[in-house]
Amino acid sequence: MKTVPTLDIRRYDTDREAFVAEIGAAYREFGFCCISGHGIPKEAIDGAYDAFKAFFALPDDTKRKYHVPGGGGARGYTPFKVETAKDSKFADLKEFWHIGREIPRDSKYADVMPPNVWPSEVPAFKDKGYGIYQQLDQLGSRVLRALALHIGLPEKFFDDKIDSGNSILRPIHYPPIPEGDIPNVRAGAHEDINFITLLVGASTAGLEVKTREGEWLPITTEGDAIVVNIGDMLQRLTNHVYPSTTHRVTNPTDGDAARKPRYSVPFFLHPNPDVVLDVLESCVTPDNPKRYPEPITAHEYLQERLREIKLI
Repeated sequence: MKTVPTLDIRRYDTDREAFVAEIGAAYREFGFCCISGHGIPKEAIDGAYDAFKAFFALPDDTKRKYHVPGGGGARGYTPFKVETAKDSKFADLKEFWHIGREIPRDSKYADVMPPNVWPSEVPAFKDKGYGIYQQLDQLGSRVLRALALHIGLPEKFFDDKIDSGNSILRPIHYPPIPEGDIPNVRAGAHEDINFITLLVGASTAGLEVKTREGEWLPITTEGDAIVVNIGDMLQRLTNHVYPSTTHRVTNPTDGDAARKPRYSVPFFLHPNPDVVLDVLESCVTPDNPKRYPEPITAHEYLQERLREIKLI
């Protein structure tokens, strides 16, 4: 059976040409790769998880204080069974929180990137949560440098397109699954909206990626590896050279596992809101003609997609 490879990103500095070839091949094939050697301390990840678990353990009324009406879930808390995968009839079995980039409130992006809200009941939440946000943001920019080189772009092509990106850290809680037949799954089959997604702690079974052959391939990581996958914005920019692959989080088949909660913390790395997603000429060939004649800004694209998944 095929497996999504795990690559040590330290090789970007020691064995660049081979590393760039391997990571490029992994993304062309799967749209997914597992990245090890990233240097994010285990204590930072564990500390963030502990703070997020403490928040999700609070009473429902307390959590709902942090739901921002009309905010489309952009910041703060989104309750259970709100988000729905595109074209799915059933809402996902999850509740989550959104941490966004801290920007000056006189920034030109302030109207589309609202301020963060922080739960006063969990003092460590802000420090631990934003700490892991910044570390994943830096790791994402390193991955994008390798991806740029693989398709013949300058190494730092993406740097100034993501430095104020509307990126989101999303701590998710999938509660224990009730007994009996339920139509909902923890997260329905979907593709991500953004440039790339970095998932910390996919150590629990459930994440599955759809292969080119249409089969579901389970992904679990070992050690410090972080799962990194391509989103629709990068797929569009690269004319599908880097595919945004359908994935899902299935319900456990083992009854004991189903009675346990699952936690997950994806980081959705977005471009700056005014970045224009126009197909890169270097990704257009006779065999792969330009698929998107009309350019669109990252912000406009995000709004379209949030409507599809019923967040706005």
